[in-house]
Amino acid sequence: MKIGYARVSTLHQDLTLQLDALKAAGCEIIYEETGSGAKYDRPELANALKALRPGDQLIVWKLDRLSRSIKDLISIINDLDAKQVEFTSITDNIETSTPSGKLMFHIFGALAEFERNLIRERTTAGLKAARARGRLGGRKRKLTAHQIEMAKSLLDKPNNTLTVQEVAKQLNVSRATLFRALSKKDKSV
Repeated sequence: MKIGYARVSTLHQDLTLQLDALKAAGCEIIYEETGSGAKYDRPELANALKALRPGDQLIVWKLDRLSRSIKDLISIINDLDAKQVEFTSITDNIETSTPSGKLMFHIFGALAEFERNLIRERTTAGLKAARARGRLGGRKRKLTAHQIEMAKSLLDKPNNTLTVQEVAKQLNVSRATLFRALSKKDKSV
């Protein structure tokens, strides 16, 4: 069975061109959706994927109608392949039933992996350079070392009448933040 999937990003766009092409390609059922391809919540795509059985064919007008990210596109195609479902993109002239169509997806997969590795490499290099300049990643600490010492001395006084909650309130932090800071200070001593 040939199942079609058509998507536009906004309500102001028209599905007519896609629907005509999918009908001309012989689609018996067509799932229509309005919403960004970058979103992972695409209920009609999910319905189309559930309806597919081994030997069926999913047809789209263009690759970007199925997904905006290569990673997501490859994931969908791999899932289709595992279900023994063929895939066709009409305007991109890609069919996974042909050796050249499968080659195209292997190339896309290799490019996506290359891109992920480059991003990881740049991120690692950037973090290393920042550490070399004395900058640490993450969120700025809520309490300075002086504030932690002050809190510790207030709570350790023999005649202390302040509760942890009151000290935390004076420092404008939660009890949990104060406890965490105090426990880190104890471990570092």
